[in-house]
Amino acid sequence: MSFTAPIINWAALAPALLVLGGGVLGVLVEAFAPRASRHTAQVVLGLASILAAGVALAQRWEVVPAGGWAPMTQGLNEDPFAVATQGVLLLIGFLALLVMADRTSLGDGAFAAQAADRPGSAEEAESLHAGWTTTEVFPLALLSLGGMMLFGAASDLITLFVVLELVSLPLYIMAATARHRRLLSQEAAVKYFVLGAFASALMLMGAALLYGLSGAVDYATIGQALTAGAQPGTDYLALCAVAMVTIGLLFKIAAVPFHAWSPDVYQGAPTPVTGFMAAGVKAAAFFALVRFHYVLAGLLGWDLAPFLWTVAIATMVVGTVVGLVQHDVKRMLAYSAIAHAGFMLIGIIAYNSAAISALVLYALTYGVATVGAFGLISLVRSSQGGAVGGERSDLEAFKGLARRSPWAAGAMTVFLLSFAGIPLTAGFTAKFQLFVAGAQGGAAWLVILAVLCSAATAFFYMRLIVLMHFHEPEEEAGGATAVVASRGLITVAVAVAVAATIALGVLPQAVIELLARAAMLLP
Repeated sequence: MSFTAPIINWAALAPALLVLGGGVLGVLVEAFAPRASRHTAQVVLGLASILAAGVALAQRWEVVPAGGWAPMTQGLNEDPFAVATQGVLLLIGFLALLVMADRTSLGDGAFAAQAADRPGSAEEAESLHAGWTTTEVFPLALLSLGGMMLFGAASDLITLFVVLELVSLPLYIMAATARHRRLLSQEAAVKYFVLGAFASALMLMGAALLYGLSGAVDYATIGQALTAGAQPGTDYLALCAVAMVTIGLLFKIAAVPFHAWSPDVYQGAPTPVTGFMAAGVKAAAFFALVRFHYVLAGLLGWDLAPFLWTVAIATMVVGTVVGLVQHDVKRMLAYSAIAHAGFMLIGIIAYNSAAISALVLYALTYGVATVGAFGLISLVRSSQGGAVGGERSDLEAFKGLARRSPWAAGAMTVFLLSFAGIPLTAGFTAKFQLFVAGAQGGAAWLVILAVLCSAATAFFYMRLIVLMHFHEPEEEAGGATAVVASRGLITVAVAVAVAATIALGVLPQAVIELLARAAMLLP
């Protein structure tokens, strides 16, 4: 009996292993550390894990093959695309962890005292009185982030599914841990779990069909089988299988008609978790979709095009039109995220090298601004008679924000202008690069529609800017809205996000040239 030892490149796996190892150590901290010291220990451990992973990743960027790839292990490839996407996700994860860790000047934070307490119960009152908080979210966030880092490197269907679950399962729990509006948070978690399970089932079915057609699970071998021609009469089965795996990933990016979970989960989940999901999960799912499409699915050519064009058009239009009528900022940003997913699908359809680097840049710029925006939203609270309560995310709460907190209103304005794609912001740079790549790839009509939708989405961004800067604050029973102060961590995250958003809008060339190296997946 022979045994073939697995190939494991530990140095290539080191960045993801450091983050995942930090998550495992975080579980041990929850088990053995005194409750009073857990929050500090988890924050230090989480940030240290991400920074260590960043150092390891910088070293890999210097040695990774410029125009090729090397295996990390079975089902995971190390190449410039994988390393670049891991860098983007580490930056998003670092900023998101800072936002999660901030307990504000009130000392409450965004998370429940104990997630297992029944909302409104005596047990919950006792936990709140004791000053407890759900620190389990930090190892869960690290485990999910580790999965995100491996998502763009997955090169076979088994690894893709395992990593998908590693990303998703921690988020199902985190979505249910909101300190305020607990029932809404728990409802969001259930919806996310049910629809996530449905997406996983579709992906598994598609993977099973592809294995049956090709006898393999890795993308390259399946692609060769599809181009060489499988059994007679199975062309439509192959197309259906590829579409089902694609749909599993489209659920994660909230593309229409697979978007139903997004607004409710964005609104109900703890706001720092919403920012982490909106930025990290969307970026990671797109990175996985890029590798799957450019290595395998794109070989089907125009057979798959009607499906992708229909989804992209519906996603842009629905995200734009429905977003115009929203009166809750978190739901508005949810539909904004749907519209942005439609824009990013242009990079999938374009199928050229320029589109790959443009998508990575778009994920970076959108993710940084999103984490910053949700960090600011978490500071806007209700206030009755001088008593500060839970978060307020309705549009009325942002009236006169510039008078209550000029720095928060200014930073939010920068992020909204970037979402709208206004020149001299990172959003404009990313959209320009992506739309040019789309036009070069034969998707000129999609680009025209995207430009029109982008102009329309500017309305609801500008509406919020006008409310913040050109309206008087609400004055009701001593002030219906209050902006609580950060203890410093959200301030740092927002400052970094603002600096990155402006820098990538004013001087983007160095980053564009750096990410151009990641465009190497085309056969």
